[in-house]
Amino acid sequence: MRTKLPEKLYYSIGEIAEAFDVNPSLIRFWEKEFEILTPKKNTKGTRKFTAQDIDKIELIHFLVKERGFTLEGAKKEIHSQNSSQHQIVRRLKSIREELLRIRENL
Repeated sequence: MRTKLPEKLYYSIGEIAEAFDVNPSLIRFWEKEFEILTPKKNTKGTRKFTAQDIDKIELIHFLVKERGFTLEGAKKEIHSQNSSQHQIVRRLKSIREELLRIRENL
């Protein structure tokens, strides 16, 4: 998912929603539900997400959308710090994408 986002300091909620193929309202909802997600806000209240925020959103998305956790289950999983499986899956996906790019170039 991160491959869809360009490298920069801050991302808008629209960019993140598009990268994760969800509505911006879901990102705002997760921000209220998960205390680990705290994007910076300017004086107008516009959210600006950092790369660390995106990592947290990616973890939440993985647990809720891919693994099928409830919100409470995802919160418990995040607090228990047993998210190493998420790191492994993310790494395997990036390896797969790289291999597919190599195959296309052959």
